[in-house]
Amino acid sequence: MNMTDGNLDDIEKCVWPESKSFSDEGLGPIPPNWRGICDNGIDDTFHCNRKLIGARYFNKGYASVAGPLNSSFDSPRDTEGHGSHTLSTAGGNMVHGVSVFGQGYGTAKGGSPKARVAAYKVCWPPVSGDECFDADILAAFDMAIHDGVHVLSLSLGGSSSSLFNDSVAIGSFHAAKHGIVVVCSAGNSGPADATAENLAPWYITVAASTMDREFPAYVVLGNNIALKGESLSAARLAHKLYPIIKATDAKLASARVEDAVLCQNGTLDPNKAKGKIVVCLRGTNARVDKGEQCLLAGAVGMVLANDKNSGNEILADPHVLPASQINFTDGIAVYNYINSTKSPVAFITHPTTRLHTKPAPVMAAFSSKGPNTIVPEILKPDVTAPGVSVIAAYTEAQGPTNQPFDKRRIPYNSISGTSMSCPHVSGLAGLLRTLYPSWSPSAIKSAIMTTATTQDNELEPLLNASDAQATPFSYGAGHIQPNRAMDPGLVYDTTIEDYLNFLCALGYSETQISVFTEGPYQCRKNTSLLNLNYPSITVPNLSGSVTVTRTLKNVGPPATYIGHVQSPNGITVSVKPSILNFKNIGQQKSFKVTFKVMQEKATNDYVFGKLTWSDGKHYVTSPIVVKAILTRN
Repeated sequence: MNMTDGNLDDIEKCVWPESKSFSDEGLGPIPPNWRGICDNGIDDTFHCNRKLIGARYFNKGYASVAGPLNSSFDSPRDTEGHGSHTLSTAGGNMVHGVSVFGQGYGTAKGGSPKARVAAYKVCWPPVSGDECFDADILAAFDMAIHDGVHVLSLSLGGSSSSLFNDSVAIGSFHAAKHGIVVVCSAGNSGPADATAENLAPWYITVAASTMDREFPAYVVLGNNIALKGESLSAARLAHKLYPIIKATDAKLASARVEDAVLCQNGTLDPNKAKGKIVVCLRGTNARVDKGEQCLLAGAVGMVLANDKNSGNEILADPHVLPASQINFTDGIAVYNYINSTKSPVAFITHPTTRLHTKPAPVMAAFSSKGPNTIVPEILKPDVTAPGVSVIAAYTEAQGPTNQPFDKRRIPYNSISGTSMSCPHVSGLAGLLRTLYPSWSPSAIKSAIMTTATTQDNELEPLLNASDAQATPFSYGAGHIQPNRAMDPGLVYDTTIEDYLNFLCALGYSETQISVFTEGPYQCRKNTSLLNLNYPSITVPNLSGSVTVTRTLKNVGPPATYIGHVQSPNGITVSVKPSILNFKNIGQQKSFKVTFKVMQEKATNDYVFGKLTWSDGKHYVTSPIVVKAILTRN
């Protein structure tokens, strides 16, 4: 795939330019239509090349709160790791022989490995609880649009707010007007419902799920029970059994039990923890910090037990001592063993790499979920992608745990979050942008959404970390399938005018809408939120019956598509017409979908179904989300 003329851009904490992922080996001259610069500020060691073709930093908004900044802020360099990781995931060049402490060995490459990349730094050390300020985010959007990027990857978010108060929503609208595909992370506030961020319809919002790779490290108890966890610890235990204790049994007299169980700073007594494996409960403080607290207290190892909310979600972290994270059920087994034995002992095996694991993908417990709290008629997130234990480029200004105590330096690191899943979709969008340069951002979004899958590699429905079946509130349209997205057959091509009328339907005033239009706009009369030409269909307050309209554009060969509906429980769904005959590329055809409540069978809960248009080769699938309002006595 030739991506040498495509530009991917990453807005957040910028880049470590020395990483091999940003080598320009194999790339020709910088495209002549690129208007960006390499603004290295005071950092004479920061250099761009034919791969990393631009870098800028924005800190005026931050400085307005933080006060005068010293010269160290005048640089686009990534000293935290997040930006390098995400940008290399989206568009990093191929790098052979990559691993994290010997695990996950292989070739690292971004989703669009031949893309040109640029970095725009807008996030800084937190002040007043914030890292990324609206003024800096909007300034970065303006410059990225000016510079000529094709895809914008934003692994950042914040509390949901009205769209005209949302800098990402405003900036990305202007980007979409210039034909730029914008991809955002859904947030890491799961598994609770209604936690998703980045809720506007004109960008792609990405949830996080696992991949079919694990880094197992077993916790072997003295009763010969072996519990599979995961870790990327570099340190090894001598092959023998060690005393194992609960963190509360190593509590300092002055510490609170509820803090000690979490292995928080200053809660563990070295006289009680020394030479032992300590069991810490997940939550509150960083997972890697718990290991550091154990190490400082003289422990030889740590077992990190999931809390109930984390369920089966296990993340492989580069702990500073031998450690393994285990799921909720196995954590209970460890606690029960310790409580039932006078002298409990255990051993932690060194991590290994295991591929082709099943089931996968599984939704990450941390991944934020719908429904959409700002516009319930728009399903968010849109899709899910790999976001657990993702290996990518990293800063060498900090250790892999980002903790002050960590003096290790590694060029590639494993991180988890929707920040990691977002650039997977950005890379795919870059490939589609190169393959179909005339496609609109919404057409690219539609291709990614309508070809996604809701099945795992055992051909079973996608699961949440709790083992319960996931829903579109977790995964949107499903897990991305890049090969299928290259040939979607049909797309829902939403226009900027459609989005403006969507804002009108939300009840925004002309003054509010002018934030998006940069001028007056005459609203189309009688516009319904339900009729935005979106690749998913959500009816959040169905009373009696309602009909929604959608329009499909043919981007494949002439074909006849037949509509198939999987109706949500308690809802009847009919499609008219149910057959669409496309004779030419670019031809558009509209259809109507009517939803009716079956009062005797419907519930007050959200229910889910799907609509699929197929010509026998292409399967153009949209999730259906409905919540009925019942009128029966």
